[in-house]
Amino acid sequence: MSIKKNIFYNSILTTSSFLFPLLTYPYISRVLGVSNIGAVNFIDSVINYFLLFSMMGIALTGIRETAINKNNQEKLNRAFSSLFFLNTVFTIIVIAILFCAIIFVPKLWEYKELMYVGAFKLLFNLFLIEWFFRGIEKFKYITITTLFIKIVYVILVFSFVKKASDYNVYYGLTVGIVVVNSFFNWFYSKRFVKLKYKYVTIKPYLRSFFNYGLYGLLTSMYTSFNVVYLGFISGDTEVGFYTTATKLYGILIALFSSFTAVMLPTMSSLVSENNTAEMNRLIDLSFEILWIFCLPVIIIAEFYAPQIILLLSGPGYEGAITPMRILIPLLFIIGLEQIYIIQILMPLKKDKEVLINSSIGAFVGIILNIILVKYYGSVGSSIVWVLSELSILTMAIYFVNKTKLFVFKFNLFFKYSVASIPYIVICLLVWNINNAILQICILVTLSLVYFYCYHMLFNKTIILVSLYKGFRNSIIRK
Repeated sequence: MSIKKNIFYNSILTTSSFLFPLLTYPYISRVLGVSNIGAVNFIDSVINYFLLFSMMGIALTGIRETAINKNNQEKLNRAFSSLFFLNTVFTIIVIAILFCAIIFVPKLWEYKELMYVGAFKLLFNLFLIEWFFRGIEKFKYITITTLFIKIVYVILVFSFVKKASDYNVYYGLTVGIVVVNSFFNWFYSKRFVKLKYKYVTIKPYLRSFFNYGLYGLLTSMYTSFNVVYLGFISGDTEVGFYTTATKLYGILIALFSSFTAVMLPTMSSLVSENNTAEMNRLIDLSFEILWIFCLPVIIIAEFYAPQIILLLSGPGYEGAITPMRILIPLLFIIGLEQIYIIQILMPLKKDKEVLINSSIGAFVGIILNIILVKYYGSVGSSIVWVLSELSILTMAIYFVNKTKLFVFKFNLFFKYSVASIPYIVICLLVWNINNAILQICILVTLSLVYFYCYHMLFNKTIILVSLYKGFRNSIIRK
């Protein structure tokens, strides 16, 4: 399947991970209230933290190894069997530790029912094996399956979550997505690979498994750990503000993350073929896509954070406005990181450099969490995340420059920065409209009109014109 189609399907898949919760969130936030939303998000963050230990580096290592061996069935079987075995061992160990934590940590015992539900997420994530399907580039299958399951999820949420005390039902349905999806993925995988323990040879994969696992754990010190630490120090309400502030950022960065996820197996293949020219072309394309989308979104979100939070969650979530304004530039920062780390350093197997990056980010995250969160709550957590990511981006740029394989295109960045100035004018034009819904609708409409005129008519941005023509032609053929 072509890169364009993979990007299309993976964009839908990744965005759905945030879009479907976003569809239900305005309803859920009003029904459950900020404290119960905070409690659910706190417990889910704890479970996700345990998930990091059970998965270690399976996702990135699995994608890379599967992509390399996908054309050799025996090697593919060996890689899959070995990596799944590693994942199984760590999942069993982590589940045992989880139950001990529930018993001995008072804050977790307080929410033991939610923790037990979360344990199913931990267990069945083992059989989700999305890393395998990404590696063999079966994005169409996992996209269609996931969308179907999540549509059912949305219907069930609106049907069964009716009052504030239904927060446990809401979390149960959220975990149920993973459980059902894992069944579909596991049985479908048998068409492409055989799991046999005689194939298990874990030694070739241990280094990257632990390196990327440690990378994920260190990364969590300024991402998911923020929510866990905030819950212990400042309580469920501040968690509710913080997680609400991250909702818009989550879905927007997902759009770009879907692109980088597709690019990882492609870049790994190009490295193995020593095709640096094509690598550079795709990296330039990645930067262009980042400038095109993130700069306008950051401008609009900074201006209209209060209206977005009001529409997203309703009254009572005003405490999420400042954290959202602090966090939204992460679209730019993390977008750059994903290009430098996932598309360049990881395919080049610069595992040591990636680990150093995440170590620096973790150190900054831990120190700043201790200093800021106790006094500033969700605002402090937001500042911690941004400063940690900035430290990582700085080091990633340094390591990529040492490879001398890529030169940053400052002229391209300047060009799209200037092209984003009219979005400021549009924001000011609709600022005095009193109705928030009407204000956002006019803002979005004018922004889309300008976006189309500039990129499709004036600049004729190649990637957008190409995608538009491909979509139009497919509609005509059908």
